[in-house]
Amino acid sequence: MASWGDLADYIRAEYDVIHDEDEELRVLFTFGDEDEDDDDRTQVVIIVREVLDKMHEWVQIASPCGLASQVNLRDVLEEVGKSTVACGLAIMGEHVVVRHSLPLADLDIHEFTDPLQLLAGTADMLEEQFWGGDGY
Repeated sequence: MASWGDLADYIRAEYDVIHDEDEELRVLFTFGDEDEDDDDRTQVVIIVREVLDKMHEWVQIASPCGLASQVNLRDVLEEVGKSTVACGLAIMGEHVVVRHSLPLADLDIHEFTDPLQLLAGTADMLEEQFWGGDGY
């Protein structure tokens, strides 16, 4: 991968894109037993092009878990500290999000796909564990 355009084309071809804007894509991940569609959980992941210092292209991957006002943030942070390798936690707007960022220059596709899948699964697990639902 050398550019946002290359990465965006790859995402459009490989994932269930539910929103597509200039420098932002939203992808829907589905988790669950393929034989039983009723119990499937979903997770929205937002992929955005960012520019650092007006010259370095990055891709930010983020997925909301729930509202910050509805959870004990210390408990969530402790869980992330125990169970997460490649993602961090942040508050964006009113939401707690799992987030990861990668430089686009010389990005190998596995450096994107592996953290993307890990992030989606982590966000879904945290959402279920701490917010008790499947709203995102």
